[in-house]
Amino acid sequence: MVEKRGAGLWLTHLGLIVGVAFIFFPIWLAFVASTVTNTEIIRPPMPLWPGDQFVENYTRALTAGVNAPVALMMGNSLIMAMGIALGKIAISLLSAFAIVYFRFPGRKLFFWLIFLTLMLPVEVRIVPTYEVIANFGMLNSYQGLILPLIASATATFLFRQFFMTVPDELAEAARVDGAGPMRFFFDILLPMSRTNIAALFVILFIYGWNQYLWPLLITTDPSMNTIVMGIKQMFPSGDDFAHWPTIMATSILAMVPPVIVVVGMQKLFIRGLVESEK
Repeated sequence: MVEKRGAGLWLTHLGLIVGVAFIFFPIWLAFVASTVTNTEIIRPPMPLWPGDQFVENYTRALTAGVNAPVALMMGNSLIMAMGIALGKIAISLLSAFAIVYFRFPGRKLFFWLIFLTLMLPVEVRIVPTYEVIANFGMLNSYQGLILPLIASATATFLFRQFFMTVPDELAEAARVDGAGPMRFFFDILLPMSRTNIAALFVILFIYGWNQYLWPLLITTDPSMNTIVMGIKQMFPSGDDFAHWPTIMATSILAMVPPVIVVVGMQKLFIRGLVESEK
């Protein structure tokens, strides 16, 4: 490993500090705006230090909202993000396991058909997907929010590549010991894949949490709104009045769950990106 010494080390740390400050400063301004009065935000210059309205503004944000309380919308987003992340991982693990360890006609063709779906994002297939969900009566439901988004060609590809690096001797040893395919999957492959699963969970949770277009399309009931939709609905249109401290408090609250997931799974996330356990 190459180590910097002297001036190079200090310049590296200075660059990192400047970069972190550049990224963190807008978040700090949003937090400050969430702790002051609306008048202090509108009247320049905007304060750079937190005010005394923290409890009031955050209580108002959690219990109020344009169409639904923020606490309810955050719960909807949490259920949707968890459902999408866990669903994508479960389906991708099983599909990659079948493609790698089972011999059936058209195995490679099915894999490449799955892989080609990377070229078809939700926006391209949104009309037929909406029609299917509507015909099944899943509008304004968690099933409608989650099910159309739980297939993941990327995760299937990553798990397939990892399973192909697992020595064939492990499968042979499991077969000799009398373990069936699912026993081999649960007792050997899943424990070996835990860092990959953790890395994908972080990415997919944030993907599900930040969804906007699909929830906007299939939810007409305000009680099913997600937090990203709620923030957008809080912004004024025309001559409407906006309570900016509440909007900023909602924005800060919307960042909390993804930050907790990233920080809580940081070690596994990094290991899952840089190494493969065998």
